Amino acid sequence: MKDNFPIRKNLRLRDYDYSKNGIYFVTICTKNRKEKLGEIENNQIKLSNEGMFAQEYIKNIENIFSGVSIDEYIIMPNHIHAIISIDESKKVTVSKIINQYKGIITKQLGHCIWQKSYYDHIIRNEKEYDKIREYIQNNIINWELDKYF
Repeated sequence: MKDNFPIRKNLRLRDYDYSKNGIYFVTICTKNRKEKLGEIENNQIKLSNEGMFAQEYIKNIENIFSGVSIDEYIIMPNHIHAIISIDESKKVTVSKIINQYKGIITKQLGHCIWQKSYYDHIIRNEKEYDKIREYIQNNIINWELDKYF
């Protein structure tokens, strides 16, 4: 029976220490990309109850994890983009941050709205950082053109 399920591809870089001092771009999607977090009206996000919890807790990540900051984020109807900075002296991983974030919201709502994993990208230089930050800032404007969501 197990053989009928597809093998999930590991998205993390092999042998990379995700607790290292660094800046990471992450995308967290809702289960089946259902628009649970809100809706776009006049190029603005109108957050649902789930979206309000998502916003409240993303702002609180810096208080939960010492040495972690959220440089930029956007909550979209069915996903969240964020730039997370980690100070390596605290030994917290991107995975731990995302799992706890998703877990807090799931517990608060009483049900899970999240896709199993998340996407991450290690930001390697200032040019890349600026490009990703601009992408996040323009995500609402480009919502109708976004073929992936």
